[in-house]
Amino acid sequence: MNLKRTFKNIALISTLITSMLTLSACSNKENEKPEASEVKTKVISTEELKTNVDKDDWIVVDTRLNDSYNGWTLNGEKRGGHIPQAVDFSYNWLKVEDKNKDKILKEALKNKGIEKDKNIVLYDTDGKSSNEVASYLNENGYKNLYTYDIDQWAEDKNLPLEKYENYKMIVPAKVVKEVVDGKKPETFEKAKNVKIVEASWGEETESYKKGHIPTSVHINTDTVEPPPTWMLASDKDLAKFAKDYGFTKDDTIIVTGAEPMASYRVATVLRYIGVNDVRVLNGGSDSWVSAGYELETKSNPKTQGADFKATIPANPDLIDTIPELKEKLKDDKFTLVDNRMWDEYIGKISGYSYHKKKGRIPGAVYGYAGTEGSTSLNYYRNIDKTMRNANEIKDLWKKCGIDTNNQLAFMCGSGWRAAEVLTYANVMGYDKTSLYSDGWIGWSTDSSNPTETGEPK
Repeated sequence: MNLKRTFKNIALISTLITSMLTLSACSNKENEKPEASEVKTKVISTEELKTNVDKDDWIVVDTRLNDSYNGWTLNGEKRGGHIPQAVDFSYNWLKVEDKNKDKILKEALKNKGIEKDKNIVLYDTDGKSSNEVASYLNENGYKNLYTYDIDQWAEDKNLPLEKYENYKMIVPAKVVKEVVDGKKPETFEKAKNVKIVEASWGEETESYKKGHIPTSVHINTDTVEPPPTWMLASDKDLAKFAKDYGFTKDDTIIVTGAEPMASYRVATVLRYIGVNDVRVLNGGSDSWVSAGYELETKSNPKTQGADFKATIPANPDLIDTIPELKEKLKDDKFTLVDNRMWDEYIGKISGYSYHKKKGRIPGAVYGYAGTEGSTSLNYYRNIDKTMRNANEIKDLWKKCGIDTNNQLAFMCGSGWRAAEVLTYANVMGYDKTSLYSDGWIGWSTDSSNPTETGEPK
């Protein structure tokens, strides 16, 4: 399958890069970062921040890891989350190797309203992250820079902090490391039978062999979407999948991998069959290496089980079939969100070398995806492959006329991109959601299903 081969090549390249980064790492300390030249900034007090945070000529920027902004407490803060109205611009983005990094970061500054004529407050917990972002901004002509210690805000329980309702669904590398080390980190206090798996296409792919999160067991995505159609496996086959890996509904499963999209696809299937607590490593394996942790190369065998402890699928409403989708499309309170490229949506291209049919499902609303083909999702990700700011995602949906009060079903070509977007929607707190798993390929394979091309009226 050419799409799967593309992902395999991407995973191999990503693994080679992360392996090089691992070899150059000199420490496993989470907070160890490259030294940045000191930039002259003004330290702002909590009272000053409270006075200015609502003003149009001020902007507050969270420079910590994206996970801290989402809600995780990673550096000893009294409370997790971000200051209301703050935007995010992580120091970690500055470390990413990408030929288009300068363009991507400047576009992020623009989207977030971080402008040169504003007073910019950069906050973190130790001054290091803020200094790195301040150095970058200073090099690009930003002068009105302030720094702030978020600990001061967090210590005052009367000051609000915001976190995503279901932030625990996407997990930081530091928390996964604590799980690997046998600890019970935040939100895992009551977790039973924590298992770590690695999702990628192929039988123990090169990406898995060359490096994966320690203790993780490989899952070939073909197991849950078998060839030659690569549609969702039957309930009978999914029950066998659960038994082969010893999964039960009471497990807590963390899905990892070099390409997060594959992780989200498998995670959604695990939720569908009925595993109660499924999470994904935010940013994939790159986030693990960036944190200074080593990948493991030995193969970890799966352990067969007996009783899933529930009838599969135990969460059938999470995934829509074609007959179910046809019924839902008749409802004004339902929106089918098409997470493909615009050229796929209007029928200019199919998006897949192995599927020639072009167009869209009548009634589907364009919902953005990526700009680099069917394996990209940059409208929903930061440069380090972590989840994009929820307010920016909601702005995308607003531009498309997507009413988040409706029941939302997400779709793409075959379910990979849409599974990631679905999870982000759930992290944000939207629970009237589902995945139309068969996507455009499943719909258009049946010539009796109606299709459209061209720009919608």
